[in-house]
Amino acid sequence: EAADGGTIFLDEIGEMDPESQVRLLRVLEEREVVRVGSTKPTKIDVRVVAATNKNLLEEVDRSGFLEDLYYRLAVIKLFLPPLRERAADIPLLFNHFITQFNDRYGKSVTRLAPELLSFFEAYDWPGNIREFRNVLEGMVVLASDDTLQRTDLSPELQNSPRRQSNEKLSQSIVAGVSL
Repeated sequence: EAADGGTIFLDEIGEMDPESQVRLLRVLEEREVVRVGSTKPTKIDVRVVAATNKNLLEEVDRSGFLEDLYYRLAVIKLFLPPLRERAADIPLLFNHFITQFNDRYGKSVTRLAPELLSFFEAYDWPGNIREFRNVLEGMVVLASDDTLQRTDLSPELQNSPRRQSNEKLSQSIVAGVSL
C-alpha cells in the first residue's frame, strides 16, 4: 500500500515461501491489498521489480516457485552478471559507496591503493555487491588516512581462497590506478 503509485522492489524473490507467493500473486492479479485486521480491500497501482540469484524457471520445474507468479513477474527479464565477472565496475562502485561511508562516518577516504584494487578485481565476491559494500564499509570505519591499503583488509579476507584464476587476475590488474 505504501508503494501505491510507485515501485516496489522485492529482493530475493526466489526465497519466498509458497504461502507468501500465493498472497503476492493475488495482490498482483487483483491490484489490491487488505490491511491486517481489516476486511476492506484497498486498490493499489504499483510497478514491481523483483530480483533473485536463482533460476526461477528451474524452481518452477521443481515446484519451488509458483508458475503463475513467475509469469506475472517475468514481463521484462534482465540478467546482471555477478561482480566477479564485472571487475571493471569496482572503481565505480567504490566511488558510489565511498561518498556514503565518508558522510556517515566523518571520514575522508578518497583512494584505493593499486594493490588493493588488484585484490578487489581478482577476488571472487561470493556475496556479490553486498559483500563488496560491507568490506568497504568496514575498511572506511577503521581507516586512518585517505587511502585504503591491502593491509587494511581483514585477515580472513586477505587469506581467502576465493580468488579467480591467475589468467583472470593477470587480465584484470590495472597498475597505478588511483581514484
